[in-house]
Amino acid sequence: MLDRKFILQNLPAVKQNCLDRGVSCELDRLVELEQQRKAADTEAQEFNRQANEVAKSIGAVKDPEQRAAVVEQGRSLRSHKDAAQRKVDELEVEIIAIQRTIPNMAHPAAPRGADDLANCEVARGKHAPRTFDFPVKDHLQLGSEKGWIDFEGGARTTGQGFYFLAGELVLLDLAIQQMAIEYLMQRGFIPTITPDLARADILEGIGFMPRGPETQVYSVEQTDLCLIGTAEITLGGLYAGQTLEAESLPLRLCGISHCYRTEAGAAGRASRGLYRVHQFTKVEMFVFCLPEQSDALHEELRDIECELFDLLEIPYRVVDTATGDLGGPAYRKYDLEAWMPGRGQQGEWGEVTSTSNCTDYQSRRLNVRYKEKDVKGTHFVHTLNGTAFALSRALIAVLENHQQADGSVQIPAALQPYLRRTKIG
Repeated sequence: MLDRKFILQNLPAVKQNCLDRGVSCELDRLVELEQQRKAADTEAQEFNRQANEVAKSIGAVKDPEQRAAVVEQGRSLRSHKDAAQRKVDELEVEIIAIQRTIPNMAHPAAPRGADDLANCEVARGKHAPRTFDFPVKDHLQLGSEKGWIDFEGGARTTGQGFYFLAGELVLLDLAIQQMAIEYLMQRGFIPTITPDLARADILEGIGFMPRGPETQVYSVEQTDLCLIGTAEITLGGLYAGQTLEAESLPLRLCGISHCYRTEAGAAGRASRGLYRVHQFTKVEMFVFCLPEQSDALHEELRDIECELFDLLEIPYRVVDTATGDLGGPAYRKYDLEAWMPGRGQQGEWGEVTSTSNCTDYQSRRLNVRYKEKDVKGTHFVHTLNGTAFALSRALIAVLENHQQADGSVQIPAALQPYLRRTKIG
């Protein structure tokens, strides 16, 4: 969340940022409550000061009746102090509740706009969209014909939006994961396999809404646990309440996890098949760093995402995400959109990865700090996240872009050592 002092000192800019993001926040109410909190805190401190003075004077009072009166005066002052402090605590809870709804400030260069239509294309990949000399099939047709994707089986066992992967598509899925992990290890990332569950307070700290009518999160009844929608949640929560040594930063982690999302309201041809499902596997990057490192690291994460999709020989474009399409924690976000020949009439772009610089927004909520050697005090780290591969969407891109006239799929050269074959099907 934003620092309270920053909010109060930069109220017009914070209000404009909320407008740019299309978020309604009770900023004026926060200012009013903070004024009340300060007044109550001043009152509590004054009652405490008076009570301390009375306590010091008791020893000098010899008369028993006067002594009893002074003791009662001290007791009354302590009672008033406690009441004022309770008021401070109540106001603090209400202030923090509003404070947590305020989104991060947006990068000055982020496009201003209400939704993804205002996103700005900033780069394209090495590979141009392919021209096919045969009728293009989408990934669902390809997968169903080969017995690789079974949504009917998933619906029978679990429900709509769940599926089975089978045969050679499982090998392709695992090959992409292995390639990603080995590539990221070479770039200094520590590989992890994270839990698929996290406590609700960790989700809230990262910026997700774990409960409520608009949540996209599956929660476990009668517990405080939720199924995660991304390893960003577990990787970000790994150091909640911890203080890191500045010399150890940046700390680069990558996590493999299953991801679960209700995807409430999602529908339409663009969302069919594997594009928008309730469960998928993801390889996620997460970085804890010093504040002065985060801008450069954000560009590094973007470059990694591009390099990985170049290795898959997939056409893509990179967009700078508009303010109205940013998640609450993001200061700036890049989306990578792959060309999907099977979408629409002649192919369309579809989001496959994103990377966000969240500055100290998440670390304030999770209380993750760093300490410099021989320097007094601690400071909040900056956090960044980026998708290496959301496997369901990566599979779409590979199947559709590398399909052949005979229904087989050519395997990109970078994947062949892991898959040990040049084509599947």
